[in-house]
Amino acid sequence: MGAAEWTADDVRRILRLPTRSDDKYSRGVVGLRTGSQAYPGAAVLGVEAAWRTGVGMVRYLGPEVPTSLVLARRPETVAAAGRVQAWVIGSGTDAAHRTPEEDTALRRVLAAAEPVVVDAGALDLAPVGSAPRIITPHGREHDRLRVQTGLPPAGVDADDDAREAAAVETAAHLGVTVLLKGATTIVATPRGWVRRIGVATPWLATAGTGDVLAGIVGAVVAGAADADDLGPLGATGAWLHAEAGAAAAGALGARGGPITAMEVAAAVPRVVAGVLAGG
Repeated sequence: MGAAEWTADDVRRILRLPTRSDDKYSRGVVGLRTGSQAYPGAAVLGVEAAWRTGVGMVRYLGPEVPTSLVLARRPETVAAAGRVQAWVIGSGTDAAHRTPEEDTALRRVLAAAEPVVVDAGALDLAPVGSAPRIITPHGREHDRLRVQTGLPPAGVDADDDAREAAAVETAAHLGVTVLLKGATTIVATPRGWVRRIGVATPWLATAGTGDVLAGIVGAVVAGAADADDLGPLGATGAWLHAEAGAAAAGALGARGGPITAMEVAAAVPRVVAGVLAGG
């Protein structure tokens, strides 16, 4: 028997309504170092998702092409360094083409105190630094990271119980929170806390939705009243992502229909509002 499912009631305890005393900083500032000249869209999707989740500010630091696209889509984004409550790194990047300057910048982020969501092209740096981290690999990325750090691969055909056991082992081995993506998403912390988020719609299996997930999780962490325990925050982000996918696909009919990653991001505010209204 596997871990318990993360539910709407759990999510409701994590999210918070803004108050009259809040400002953009108290609502959370998330910074993203994502996207590349080859994959600029990942930056746009992650920034869009972070804004849609409900933070007070999104900072974006990246190459020229993604920066211009981010600002064209979301001119309220701040394209300058400054204070943040959480980082998202790696989406839309390739470690094989990382410049020495970018490598230094990422290692600096990972050595700081703010929590970091480590995705895609930055996963090779998951063992680096002392910052609290949520890593967001899919199955093959998880296996590569395990081999890199001296653990055996779980295997692409592993069932959910085996995937869960591997995620728990990785979390303990690296001292990070693991958000293992899949039809069933598994979130495990170094202390052995583990939850599952079930598939909401198979229509989510489309390009760019992982970039959206990273932006959502980063926003949840940045806006949290208490970011010390990353497991529930990662599970909340994964649940919002799954439900936004279901909402976007469900708008097309009882069986759902084809959706894009940007449509998933656009559905997040309705999901957040629905959860908060149910309290």
